[in-house]
Amino acid sequence: MAKFNRILLKLSGESLMGEQRYGIDEKRLGEYAAQIKEIHDMGVQIGIVIGGGNIFRGLTGAGKGFDRVKGDQMGMLATVINSLALSSALTAIGVRARVLTAIRMEPIGELYTKWKAIDSMEAGEVVILSGGTGNPYFTTDTGSSLRGIEIEADVMLKGTRVDGIYTADPEKDPTATKFSEITYDEIYNLGLKVMDLTATTMCKQNNLPIYVFNMDVVGNLKKVIDGENIGTYVHN
Repeated sequence: MAKFNRILLKLSGESLMGEQRYGIDEKRLGEYAAQIKEIHDMGVQIGIVIGGGNIFRGLTGAGKGFDRVKGDQMGMLATVINSLALSSALTAIGVRARVLTAIRMEPIGELYTKWKAIDSMEAGEVVILSGGTGNPYFTTDTGSSLRGIEIEADVMLKGTRVDGIYTADPEKDPTATKFSEITYDEIYNLGLKVMDLTATTMCKQNNLPIYVFNMDVVGNLKKVIDGENIGTYVHN
């Protein structure tokens, strides 16, 4: 029995690089697709937002002289490339997938609306929501929060490279300890960098819980859906 009926899955673009330094690792892409298929077969309705950091990150580009608006637009297009790759990988293993874009770009993808996304999920399709919010100065974390709220998801599952939220960066501080659950207010008070402030505030104000877990370990997505406590649950 699935713990959640409808989810917004946030995937890291950087994680799609796998062992590479740039671009899309086909092995990692295949692992993600197989994990998504596993929970799709359980009847879970799935919306997905993927970052674009494996191809281009707007804020980094701005620091190197790119115009911030154009840099963010390049980042949005990077998320579309990743979305098309995941859609193709899902289709190849028998899962119907639909790419919706925040900016009009038919025939690459259909323009996103809340109702189109919900209708597609209820029809059994995995919906991949690309292009961020369609606006500069917003991260894909904020795009995930917005889309998760719009599609009335039960939870945002934030797939990362670490297995939850820690008191400090566990990759830098070996004494960091993990939270099994934490409130939004505690995240603010402790100054933890779970998502950017705009994204976190949107989830708090609209009562959308977040579950942070390590998506790069094959099988973890199903464990989350089964209710196993392998990450960190964020709530009001």
